[in-house]
Amino acid sequence: MRLQQDLLEQDQLAQDQLDRASREGGAMRRAACPGSYDPPTRGHLDIIARTARQFDQVQVLVGNNRSKTGLFTPPERVELLAEACADLPGVEVQLFDGLLVDYCREHSIDCVVKGIRVAADFDYEMQMAQMNHRMTGIETVFMPAAAQWAYVSSSLVRDIARFGGEFDQFVTPEIAARTRQKLTKD
Repeated sequence: MRLQQDLLEQDQLAQDQLDRASREGGAMRRAACPGSYDPPTRGHLDIIARTARQFDQVQVLVGNNRSKTGLFTPPERVELLAEACADLPGVEVQLFDGLLVDYCREHSIDCVVKGIRVAADFDYEMQMAQMNHRMTGIETVFMPAAAQWAYVSSSLVRDIARFGGEFDQFVTPEIAARTRQKLTKD
């Protein structure tokens, strides 16, 4: 219940920003939140909502990595995220294939936002951010995970779910139901 209230307050802040940008006639600030999101966790949703408060438009980009076999297909992850982000103003969910920097250039995206949980995330993401900047000049912003989600990862949620553990607190009710449904089919 508290998370829903927080998201509603964040939605209002994001809408206020969009309204202000529209009134001021300024350029739209666009950000990308790329990831695999398999499955999307409350930590992911928190980063997306916080990003939406800072930018006029946010493209949540689900990577289509053909070398990985996930629990959900990339189009299923897009659907899950689109449902979970439906009430966030300025947020769109897209499937993307190829280089992130190319997608960002083609869609006039100014900034990449990455959630950081632990030091290992930072080490990996810093290398990616520096390479992306070297290739196109795009900036990356690192957003620290909220303390209550800092230990949550999609891979841990998948493992807990596969072994029949309780994982509902880490994902939305809809995502929990779809995860259970997916696991019973496979």
